[in-house]
Amino acid sequence: RGSTSMAVQEASKDVPETQSNGDTDDVAEHLQGAVEASFRLKRILSDDLKAAIINHREGVKRPRFEARVGQEESGRIDRILRKWSLQGETVVRHVLEGLSPFELKELENSGYYPDTTNEWRGPAELSAVHIAQMREMLGPSGAAVDPIQAFRAHWNLDGTQEVRLRLLCHKDVRYVMRHYDGTRPLEQVMEEAKPKPPLKGLAEGAAPSFPSGSKAIGRYYRLEIIDPTTDAVVFGDANLSFALNLARHRKALGHVGRIIATTFENLETLRERYSEIDDTILQLDQYLSDVYHEVDCTRIALDPRFKNMEGSIGAVYYNFPHAGAAWVDLQPGQGHVTGFYDSHPIVNWRHENLMRLFFRNLRYFVQPRGLVKIASNMGAVGVRFSYILGSAEQNEFQHVETLPFLEWSLHRYGRAYGDRRDKKKRPGDGQGYNAQKAESDMVYTFEYRPSGKDLPPQEIKLPPTFQTIIGCNDGPFKNLDHNSSMALARQLHERFIKEVSGTHVG
Repeated sequence: RGSTSMAVQEASKDVPETQSNGDTDDVAEHLQGAVEASFRLKRILSDDLKAAIINHREGVKRPRFEARVGQEESGRIDRILRKWSLQGETVVRHVLEGLSPFELKELENSGYYPDTTNEWRGPAELSAVHIAQMREMLGPSGAAVDPIQAFRAHWNLDGTQEVRLRLLCHKDVRYVMRHYDGTRPLEQVMEEAKPKPPLKGLAEGAAPSFPSGSKAIGRYYRLEIIDPTTDAVVFGDANLSFALNLARHRKALGHVGRIIATTFENLETLRERYSEIDDTILQLDQYLSDVYHEVDCTRIALDPRFKNMEGSIGAVYYNFPHAGAAWVDLQPGQGHVTGFYDSHPIVNWRHENLMRLFFRNLRYFVQPRGLVKIASNMGAVGVRFSYILGSAEQNEFQHVETLPFLEWSLHRYGRAYGDRRDKKKRPGDGQGYNAQKAESDMVYTFEYRPSGKDLPPQEIKLPPTFQTIIGCNDGPFKNLDHNSSMALARQLHERFIKEVSGTHVG
């Protein structure tokens, strides 16, 4: 027992130190729900790495597979792997363990087989993408969706009810969307709307008799007509060009609400990548905007700069969210850098959790009816559109429209990759994103509609275990011997721990 205790202490020294010990005791009681999932994720990663280090030092051989599912699901997974002739693939097993019992049954009964001869993608990545696409076929579309289509999907209305909604004028559609809660017949609320007077003194009350309510509401979202007094926060704005665009827009409209522009990187890193950053910050200061660096949007409840801002933010913007490219050094210190594609299951869980933790934090800071806009490509394989829509719904952010990015009045700004690539090239310099076209860029728009009920703990996408990572045989792990795989797996695992702790990496 004593030797094990010493091994644990030694292993703890080797696990990277982070800003938080994962204890929610230091968080205000009313904010603990915002960070619980983040701490839980960090504990899972840290405990797994500590166990791996102890076992390696003591010569304990861990089982190649450590089931995270029940016996019935494990048996079904075994049958699928035998069917695919992939019994030894740890990462494929990890992918299958992330499925629900219904999804596993559907997959087993389907005729799907991953292409094991694919030169660019391994069977784990191919099967993960296939499963994501299966889910998306059963859910809402990632393409453009107008306000009435979004309203119909949210309340599971039928086609006849959608047609009736489209016959309402602007005033009546707004009334129905604001007051319908599913407890009364939709037709009753529609009749109730007709005698109601137009809203006075608010931009939403303009053009009350406009015949197409859906088009009128869509114009508001495209022209970015928001509450002039509310505070707006921009997250993950690498070179701050979008925040500057928003500041100019609000100044032209006479808004008095402030803008908080944030970056994930520190100022020193930004200066290395963007020669114009100091001038941009100066211009934002002239618009009375605040600029915060090193802001992790999944942990704002822990950021003292957001203290006492609970329930006060009226608009949130996050353009092209990304958990960061998982570059690793094949030969540490030699400058030989490679990594995984964003869709690879070794790293893709980070993108899904980014959205889940982001929206859970926003619940505590966005005011009721506050807007959240996330621009992303509908074909993105990192942060998939389904991650955005699903995470928002889990946290009571109602999807109100998906509009094409190029139709948004704020789409003209200096886009950046948000990583080390920006030193040499930018998307605006003729460098586009891989496999993404501008016509597929969308702005997913949500409105916070809290029910007042306590939500269950935030679901998280479980990361691969250390043993799973060691068993990876594609991407940067391809053709590595066991010792090299161990070293690379540890490097990657330590990176994951730093990321979920809010430490900037790369």
